[in-house]
Amino acid sequence: MQYTLNYLKKILEDWQQSVIDYIPKLFLACLVFIGFVLLARIVKKFTLKFYTKTIKTHVDIAKIITSVIFFSLVLSGVFLSLQILGLEKMLTKLLAGAGIVGIVAGFAFKDIASNYFSGLILKAQRPFSENDWVEINGTYGIVIKKGWITTSIKTVPGQEVFVPNQLIYNGNFTNYSTWQKRRIILKTGVSYGDDLEHVKTVALDEIKKIQQLLPDEGIDFYFTDIGASTYNFMLRYWVEFRSNDDFCKGMNDAIVGIKKRFEQENISIAYPVTTLDFGVNGGMNIFDKEIKVKKSN
Repeated sequence: MQYTLNYLKKILEDWQQSVIDYIPKLFLACLVFIGFVLLARIVKKFTLKFYTKTIKTHVDIAKIITSVIFFSLVLSGVFLSLQILGLEKMLTKLLAGAGIVGIVAGFAFKDIASNYFSGLILKAQRPFSENDWVEINGTYGIVIKKGWITTSIKTVPGQEVFVPNQLIYNGNFTNYSTWQKRRIILKTGVSYGDDLEHVKTVALDEIKKIQQLLPDEGIDFYFTDIGASTYNFMLRYWVEFRSNDDFCKGMNDAIVGIKKRFEQENISIAYPVTTLDFGVNGGMNIFDKEIKVKKSN
């Protein structure tokens, strides 16, 4: 019994001595950690202020950089404090465990990390902005929001589509709002009997009447092919582009105007049917004249 009491007494004395010896180290470790935290805050504030005053762009990226600096300084304070306390072995185990967790998390969240990094590049490069008309991975519509993980697009039918940011840089994407204009390419054809120079003059005259037309950009007219029963041609012209309606109206007005004018000028728009010509110049419709049938005796 006496031996047990002496043993316990010795343990308590050792603990007491250890605590007395450990208090200065604990106090110094706390001071070091607090000092690093204060230093990290000062550096973060100064870096962000300097960046916003000098560069004044990509503030989101500046916040990320300053956060990384802050986290690195705080982490350095933690490591140094553990070394002061003599917990190097614990620190080694923590680093080893963090490495294993990092590898597992890397495989589990690689797609999220890829999308996030693509979002970072997206905010830095700014290939498009909100309210721009774009086509990304086959999705055409207006950009609603650029997020860190996905980009939100409102399509023409009215649905909201979320496109992962990594798909933007894994393929081609188009921004139709960059120049605030868009080119329309209209293709059709006329019959063999029509005067080609007259067709060109009439078509160009109707294109010039389009309200959305940008006349300074020029209008192109080319006969492109001789079909089985048609002369095919192509019209190219630029219209102002603020929304998809401008493009649709520019196409609609051209089709309606050319159709009406061709009817007035007796120009035949080609149809995907076989045409029988009974005349040398331009042909004639077999129903234009009365068909007479002779009776045999």
